[in-house]
Amino acid sequence: MNYCSIGKFVATFGVGGELILQHHLGKKSSLKGLETIFIEAAKDEMLPYFLQSTRIKTEDEIYIKLEDVDTKEAARPFVRKEIWLEESEFQKYAGKSAPISLLGFHIIDNGTDIGEILEVIEQPHQVLCRISLDGKDALIPIHEETLQKLDKKKRQIAVELPDGLLDIFRNQ
Repeated sequence: MNYCSIGKFVATFGVGGELILQHHLGKKSSLKGLETIFIEAAKDEMLPYFLQSTRIKTEDEIYIKLEDVDTKEAARPFVRKEIWLEESEFQKYAGKSAPISLLGFHIIDNGTDIGEILEVIEQPHQVLCRISLDGKDALIPIHEETLQKLDKKKRQIAVELPDGLLDIFRNQ
């Protein structure tokens, strides 16, 4: 099963156990229809949590009430936890143009597939995509100078990276 991170709980709200999820779905959402979110209990071990209710707070925040979390004290341990969705659910809720929707795409540098996007890190003037390059983490910048073509059908991003960029990661 593949999971995609959508953000993290940033605070508790009120005394009834509600939490505030700060997300990067790229559009306003209440996650209407979603029943389950996942929190990583240990490396590669996802625990499901059932949603009792959700409502929009702002463009990128949602009030969430988890089943059986009925007090502020019970909600507190969830603060700062990353929230994950199953990949199929994630595709339904992520904005089509949101950088996070690039998860799972392959980066093609001058015709060569250099890897699958494992994480998307949004920054003010560019997006960094983490891939595994020869077994090492590499951060590939995607911005108007490097991006050549985005193919949503093939799930590929064609880029032209500066000479020597990949060598930096390979020689670590």
